[in-house]
Amino acid sequence: MNYTLEQSHGKLIVKDLEHFNIKHIFECGQCFRWYLEDDRSYTAIAGGMVANFLQEGTILYVDGVNEKEWRGFWHNYFDLDRDYGKIKEELSLDPVLKEAITFGYGMRILNQDPYETIISFIISANNQIPRIKKAVEAIANDLGGYIRTYRGRDHYSFPEPGALAEKTEEYIREAYRVGFRADRLREVSKRIADGEFDTSCIFDIEHKDAKELLTTLPGVGPKVSDCILLFAFDKGEAFPVDVWVKRVMEYFYFKRPATKKELEDSGERLFGSLAGYAQQYLFYYARELGIGK
Repeated sequence: MNYTLEQSHGKLIVKDLEHFNIKHIFECGQCFRWYLEDDRSYTAIAGGMVANFLQEGTILYVDGVNEKEWRGFWHNYFDLDRDYGKIKEELSLDPVLKEAITFGYGMRILNQDPYETIISFIISANNQIPRIKKAVEAIANDLGGYIRTYRGRDHYSFPEPGALAEKTEEYIREAYRVGFRADRLREVSKRIADGEFDTSCIFDIEHKDAKELLTTLPGVGPKVSDCILLFAFDKGEAFPVDVWVKRVMEYFYFKRPATKKELEDSGERLFGSLAGYAQQYLFYYARELGIGK
């Protein structure tokens, strides 16, 4: 994507962004370390940084980030090398997706940290977004490194696997309010910290094999694994099926209740290598409008 960068009054100004809406990006269920400030801007914690984003049309005002940090981290984080115009053009051949894309036109899939994403989506199982955000933030605040104070909040980086692995199951359950997920979080963190599970190799293997490998981790089932693969490992064909995707697929495509396998297989069958992008547009569209509820 071609855009321009300017520095003015301590803020970075990103001009001429296309297929980019900060609300759609942060509120489409793919990440949890962000705050809505005064119903206008979004503060996000990622890459060991705290940044605030205010968008007006195609202009993005960024507080807390310089040009080097933008180019070195945030450009890739927001997936700005990918042609979303082409993705949307192809998916819009489907009339349902055309409507969903019009509604969530500025969604982009973030490139997130693998370990943080694994932990976040294990916490997400049978959970609601406000509780997930609180648990993820509690872990960072307790075990992460201090970054800075911004708008009255102290912000911390997400910890390394070893920090969580050293805590007891009881401590994790009580300190972070994660319930039955506590033992899973500890075990997964321990496996990664000890080198028993290598996350880096997942980038280089096919989606099917990557999913099979991830589901060997406790707390990582088909839906959670596809979330992790889509949001941290650039597997655009991954098709996570949650309650909203189930509803929208049954409402528009099956016209009837569908089995779990039918739903999981429908992504590749209908949308091919762009299944993950289709899923995000459909998820946001269905959840925001209550489709199929």
